[in-house]
Amino acid sequence: MAEPDYEAFREEVRLFALVHCPPEIREVVASYRKLSRKIWAPWQRILHAHGWGAPSWPKQYGGTGWDARQRVIFDEVMAECDCPPQYHHGLRHLGPVIIEFGTEEQKQRFLPGILDGSDWWCQGYSEPGAGSDLASLRTAARLEGDHYVVDGQKTWTSHAHEADWMYTLVRTSKEEKKQQGISLLLIKLDSPGITIRPIRTIDGWHHVNEVFLDDVRVPVENRIGEEGKGWTYGKFLLERERLGGANIAPHRMALQRVRDLVQTELAGPAREEERGLLLHRLLEAEAELLGAAELGRESVQAVMDGEPLGLLPSVVKLSTSVTMQSISQVALDAVGPRLAARFRRVEGEGPNADPPGLEWVQNYMYARVRTIYGGSSEVQKNVIARQLFGN
Repeated sequence: MAEPDYEAFREEVRLFALVHCPPEIREVVASYRKLSRKIWAPWQRILHAHGWGAPSWPKQYGGTGWDARQRVIFDEVMAECDCPPQYHHGLRHLGPVIIEFGTEEQKQRFLPGILDGSDWWCQGYSEPGAGSDLASLRTAARLEGDHYVVDGQKTWTSHAHEADWMYTLVRTSKEEKKQQGISLLLIKLDSPGITIRPIRTIDGWHHVNEVFLDDVRVPVENRIGEEGKGWTYGKFLLERERLGGANIAPHRMALQRVRDLVQTELAGPAREEERGLLLHRLLEAEAELLGAAELGRESVQAVMDGEPLGLLPSVVKLSTSVTMQSISQVALDAVGPRLAARFRRVEGEGPNADPPGLEWVQNYMYARVRTIYGGSSEVQKNVIARQLFGN
């Protein structure tokens, strides 16, 4: 099979993005405002109508059948054109699990809603006391006839407040090894017994929630795979998006925008020294991103060659999360003197509406989580150390 013309593909994606991504959606992305279902869902419908709804899925399930390099090019170009990244919980997490382990009935039932954006998913993994040590989860499901009855609590559940479903790890038995006895259930979030409460974070955005489950009845046909094998499916889910860190384009876009911000906020001869110090810090961040980009290219080539990625994803995740925090710190230092008394958003318009630049304060606060989500920096360092030096 002939190799695709990757440059022609890149231009095809760019033209599509510029023509078909609505300006009001691109403006939200470019201004670093909060992405929500209101933004993601219409863009997903546009991509699905074009046949690009699931870049990483096989064609037989509505995917594109693209190779690894095409998938990364797609993500890069979309970021460069200020189009939203696709919402990952259904497309990149749960969808591949259903394709690999689900029944035909589950595939027919759940995959179409993920593809066209009509069903929105969130992840019910973390619990109080079971975050990085996920195997310690205590949310329990007991079998009663043709239903499981679920009791427990999930926390840090991103987008649960706007989701329809939650894919959820629950304990269905107590085994000697705590990774055993865990099952993966798909739970409708309007089921009786579910309470969703927001967790307010320092950036002022509503991202995460607590989800309480009290005698929630879940049909047995909503279990993925075998009972007690949920740990295997959960690991498969977390390992699927191996190339997520290969796309450095969003980081490059942020770097350039913060560089422009520094030039604007600290303009003039009187602030030349201060401006130079901030620009130097951005130069250091750019060097880190260039290194991460090279590692990303190595990751893509490894996947294309069918080789194991090893520690590459952990190194890229560790590097880019810290670098993005550094970039957001420069942005805060640039706008901070002007906005120090106003670090929170105000709803509405008029004299008390948000002044220009406040989005950089909010993004600085949001960036604190980058070294926690998707595997904390401490976890990534442990992964790297184990691969380098063994257990």
